[in-house]
Amino acid sequence: MRFKLKTLCILPAFNEEGKIGKVIKKVKAIGVVDQIIVADDCSTDNTKAEAESHGATVIRHDINMGVGAGIRSGIKYGIQNGFDIAVILSGDDQHEPKELPMVLKKLKENNRNFIQGSRRLKGGDAVNPPLFREITTRLFSIVMTIFTGQIVTDGTNGFRAFYLSMFDDKAINLDQQWLNTYELEPYLLYKAIKSKNIDVVEVPITVYYRGEKKSYSKMKPFRDWWRLSRPLFFLRFGIKR
Repeated sequence: MRFKLKTLCILPAFNEEGKIGKVIKKVKAIGVVDQIIVADDCSTDNTKAEAESHGATVIRHDINMGVGAGIRSGIKYGIQNGFDIAVILSGDDQHEPKELPMVLKKLKENNRNFIQGSRRLKGGDAVNPPLFREITTRLFSIVMTIFTGQIVTDGTNGFRAFYLSMFDDKAINLDQQWLNTYELEPYLLYKAIKSKNIDVVEVPITVYYRGEKKSYSKMKPFRDWWRLSRPLFFLRFGIKR
């Protein structure tokens, strides 16, 4: 590895006007990433203009494809532009950019590391979580622990950091259309855990559920929780790769 590792921050976003600018400002203030990419999934509001006005580079989808497609676009941008590390945070201000230095420090302790944020570890927290989300995120993590054989305390947490060299492994194939929505993130974590060349390390982070109940998430409970869960079943039983 080079002495100076280029770090890309990926912010997937769909209709995050009023939030995305705050996130970019916070990330820039920490000063630990080299570039911020906003993967704008065909927002119908001013997400793109707000992101650009705060100094981020925007990759915009012409049609709404899903958060997985946004993350994929950010990862591909990082690979194509010579970045060594990618860190993913929520574009809706759920994560705390002040925790970035700690996350990146842990990542750089070993060039095999894949850092998974956890609100469940000591030092982590979930602020103002809805009860349904508390129950489902805990259940999901139990299922992932059973299916992977490794303890996972917070498998749905979107705060992650990893070396882009992990995609040299052709067993990790993000170019599958079924990964366009919520499937890509659990797919990526599952593949990292099962890889012999990657060490998945959880670190404590904070998740904020801000505002009124309707602003907690764009997820539709049953449909989208199935989208989150199906990569575990598909990969565990060899239905998908």
